[in-house]
Amino acid sequence: MTADFGAATWRKSSRSNAEQECVEVAQVPTVIGIRDSKNPDGGHLEFAPATFGSLLAQVKAGDLDL
Repeated sequence: MTADFGAATWRKSSRSNAEQECVEVAQVPTVIGIRDSKNPDGGHLEFAPATFGSLLAQVKAGDLDL
């Protein structure tokens, strides 16, 4: 996937603040992007909506905790 995120609205959690590391997400018609909020020009990851939903479920369940 290589979607055009040029006009996308990137959002980050309302729980984040300037001192915390966080990610931003944006959605274009068929793709969801994730990027580092402290380095917005450093690139992003792209996911199909179903894959992103699966990722969120794993994060919420703690399956990816180290």
